[in-house]
Amino acid sequence: MNKTALNIVAQSAFEKIRTINEYGQEYWTARQLSKILGYSEYRHFIPVIEKAKEACKNSNHEVTDHFEDFLGMVQIGSGANREIDDIRLSRYACYLIVQNADPSKEIVALGQTYFAVQTRKQEIQEETYNALRTEEEKRLFLRDELRRHNKQLAGTAKKAGVIEPIDLTCPYNYYHFLS
Repeated sequence: MNKTALNIVAQSAFEKIRTINEYGQEYWTARQLSKILGYSEYRHFIPVIEKAKEACKNSNHEVTDHFEDFLGMVQIGSGANREIDDIRLSRYACYLIVQNADPSKEIVALGQTYFAVQTRKQEIQEETYNALRTEEEKRLFLRDELRRHNKQLAGTAKKAGVIEPIDLTCPYNYYHFLS
């Protein structure tokens, strides 16, 4: 598999384990992320999490906003459930973890590249937006961004099996805020 295909697989795996809570906030779990990043045992992943927490703290972010301890459930051999320690991670926490993970693992190196590219894309978008002079230019820029994101969202939803256009309806009218 070539690097581009492997990068798409890594990105897809990362997005596949994303969860949305009851408030519409996205998060990942540390145990699932550790598996994707190629760590054979969770205990080997804990030092990476601790380094990421330190980076978060040293960047003047509130660690608990990005790393939330919780008890997950896992089924054991007898069919019973057992509680296990886990951590809910924000996208920022995942970024810090990938940056502090073992770069000799190919999937980690790809993750580091993915986040670097995404960061640069965001910087370019912000530079473009800030270069616009009038409020009308900025409003049109935001509308175009929203249109492109909605097309991408609709494509993803279609791949996920959403068939009816009503299923794509957003409860908020974003265009109202841009007008």
